Amino acid sequence: MKKILLDIGHPGHVHYFRNAIRLLEQRGHQVAVVARDKEVTFNLLKAYGIPYTSRGTGSKGLLGKLLYILKGDYHMLRVARAFRPDLFLSFASPYAAHAARLVGKPHIAFDDTEHARLAHLMYRPFTDTIVTPKAYRRRFGSKQICFDGFIELCHLAPAYFQPDPAVIREVGLSTSDRFILLRFVSWEASHDVGQQGLTYQQKLELVNTLQRYGRVFISSEGKLPAELEPYRLTLAPYNLHHFLAYASLYIGEGSTTASECALLGVPNILVNSLLAPDTRPGVHTELERYGVQELFVSFEGVLERAESLLDQDARADWQERRRQIFEEKIDVTSFMVWLVENYPASFRTLQENPAYQYRFKLALEQV
Repeated sequence: MKKILLDIGHPGHVHYFRNAIRLLEQRGHQVAVVARDKEVTFNLLKAYGIPYTSRGTGSKGLLGKLLYILKGDYHMLRVARAFRPDLFLSFASPYAAHAARLVGKPHIAFDDTEHARLAHLMYRPFTDTIVTPKAYRRRFGSKQICFDGFIELCHLAPAYFQPDPAVIREVGLSTSDRFILLRFVSWEASHDVGQQGLTYQQKLELVNTLQRYGRVFISSEGKLPAELEPYRLTLAPYNLHHFLAYASLYIGEGSTTASECALLGVPNILVNSLLAPDTRPGVHTELERYGVQELFVSFEGVLERAESLLDQDARADWQERRRQIFEEKIDVTSFMVWLVENYPASFRTLQENPAYQYRFKLALEQV
């Protein structure tokens, strides 16, 4: 049996790993979690009954982020020395990578963000295995293995998620009501340096136009202008995906939520300056190819496309398109559990026979 030390740096990472944690523990393995206090991360861990050790809140600004590396490394190393793991697991965590190297244990890092070059510089040299989607455009040499899927399938594949209509009733709606979710991000991540999002006027224009089609909700990492605060979504964070599953449309700067909507068959528009051809992440290109995501580098044309999708009532078509994804991709959680449980033999198996991963196909009965 293995002892696995997992680092969680973002609320999304809780969803990526929570089912794997449960399955690994059911198989007799021990999993210890270290987590950054970012947004609703701790609330999610508590909601799913996952014990954790905090490594603090992180820092803003490039210098602050660089100084925080020392603090994050210290917390990871302290837990590692007490827990004595057999391996470290993370989503592109430099803290897990550094601690793993210091205690002489392997580090497996999942990653799907090509433009996170600072993170790559900090974790790649100290990581034994980097696991990326097949659509990922960067190559890391012999330590990289690819899986044919999307990381969001870890929590949104049919075997792990079925939408609960009771959540919609919590916000005063029924499943037949139309509603739109807007998502605004803080642009404070290290890979967001030099990027920018929607302006105040553009956000107002979205709300004023789209509320003619249904109720508008806003999810925001930071503060909202007073005029937009009444639209803020107030819902337990662990219920967000149930809410998303019934949305008529999502528009946002947040790529993770947009990808989640794509896998839920919800029409979605991602507006992000990183979507230019030379910086566009491979996973978004592939989702666009499946017809389950629309990509815009700037606000130009977004409102017109949003109205077109709402006029078409596009949900039914998008629901059918996502089925093709489920027919072709693998069960990423089952793949992850097998990889960790059998490491390093599993890594060698995939190097010699990448098609071995297709033994972990998605179950389609509930799609």
